[in-house]
Amino acid sequence: STQSTWGIRLRMRIVVAGGAGFLGSHLCRRLLADGHTVICVDNFSTCSRQNVQPLLSHPNFTLLEHDIEVPFDVQCDQIYNCACPASPPHYQHDPLKTIRTAVIGLMNLCELARRYDATILQTSTSEVYGDPAFSPQPESYRGNVSCVGPRACYDEGKRVGETVMFDYHRLHGLKIRVVRIFNTYGPNMHPYDGRVVSNFIVQALAGEDITIYGEGLQTRSFQYCDDLVEALVRMMNNTQHFIGPVNLGNPGEFTIRQLADLVIELTGSASKLRFLPLPEDDPTQRKPDISLAKEKLGWEPAIPLREGLVRTIPYFAALDLSTFAPPTPASATYNKKK
Repeated sequence: STQSTWGIRLRMRIVVAGGAGFLGSHLCRRLLADGHTVICVDNFSTCSRQNVQPLLSHPNFTLLEHDIEVPFDVQCDQIYNCACPASPPHYQHDPLKTIRTAVIGLMNLCELARRYDATILQTSTSEVYGDPAFSPQPESYRGNVSCVGPRACYDEGKRVGETVMFDYHRLHGLKIRVVRIFNTYGPNMHPYDGRVVSNFIVQALAGEDITIYGEGLQTRSFQYCDDLVEALVRMMNNTQHFIGPVNLGNPGEFTIRQLADLVIELTGSASKLRFLPLPEDDPTQRKPDISLAKEKLGWEPAIPLREGLVRTIPYFAALDLSTFAPPTPASATYNKKK
């Protein structure tokens, strides 16, 4: 039964904005399992309804199809904001829309939190550091970001988002939490989101060449989604009034070339590597300093890259790719079937 499957214990009413997306859907599942009532708010601009389909029958789950650019009213105790396109093909498709979601949408959620004295958690990003001058990046690093490049709509949108959160906190005493998320992967990713893990897995499963930008020597740290969700829940509910910002990522550093080789090995693919020019403003290094998360949240990632990929590949192998639209200039964000 639903009761035994989910172990229902009613506690709080929690809004998850962007709750049908990759990260949001995992968070919704976790919060339901913890006994909460979850209101998932999403406009389905960059995600599939399949992500929350298994949750629709849960008695404590409500799906609200809505764009957070438009104010709305839902009584709540907590708000997680995961609502913003987070991959380059999606956020660059309509950069002004990305900025409105990142800033106006967040301000609407802050007003909602004010109305009900709710705590609000903002999922910011490692992109606030831009192309960092040194590694690993601590929270005190102010970044090296282009405000006029093709990635600026997202990078600067998220930077302003942190400003919005802290100004609401200072002016109105809003209860806030700010996290900076580094590369995260797992089931429920959009297969054409342009992120390196999904790109490589989709290409390997299809037996296509794996496309690497530059020489593949740029490094990334890859965090499995379950590790991140655990950190988000700890951050939201920490009793030290620790508001952040705090880095959440896996400090294990891999080159893009190493990732490609591992994906080929785990999929048993015959794919070859194909090297393309490096995109503009693509960071050469990205590695979190998570000492603050360890200290304040008692958290660090538990799932190594190989294990996470083993959990992720079957999700992609089972996908019907014909139900997803590959990003194009005309249609970067919308699925063929909703």
